[in-house]
Amino acid sequence: MGTFTGDSVHVGEGIIAFDLNGDTLRSLNQHLHDAPTESVDVINVGGRHCVAVGIDAGIDINIHGHVGYYCGGMNQRAHVTVNGNAGPGVGENMMSGVLRVPGNASQYAGATGHGGLLIIEGDASSRCGISMKGIDIVVAGSVGHMSGFMAQAGNMVICGDADDYLGD
Repeated sequence: MGTFTGDSVHVGEGIIAFDLNGDTLRSLNQHLHDAPTESVDVINVGGRHCVAVGIDAGIDINIHGHVGYYCGGMNQRAHVTVNGNAGPGVGENMMSGVLRVPGNASQYAGATGHGGLLIIEGDASSRCGISMKGIDIVVAGSVGHMSGFMAQAGNMVICGDADDYLGD
């Protein structure tokens, strides 16, 4: 696959891969916090929580698999793609950057987001965009009840149906 350098594997020019079957989530997030310049691929995620949180680097992060709670939370500048479904709180408190989920997202996606763009290509569960403070959210499918509840700023585009209490 590539050459080992510590916890990660170099897979090509400007790309590093983390395999969470062997690498720790802590080593991945620490690498991302150290403001890397290369793109990062993450494999064997296995539904782990807090993947790629608190990032303040303009890099591409490609996560291959389903993620648990709070993936991409507090993102600043990174372009994160979750190639799977996302658990509760994906993109929570985003500041900027882009977070894309080709699958579905669980409850409170994009909660308290201040900026950036959250794209959910499937459905989002309840409380999507709760307490938005400037984030833009696009949901290709439907959203659950109380989505946009207490929203203060930002935009939400819902291409499917919205359950009860939208924007309440």
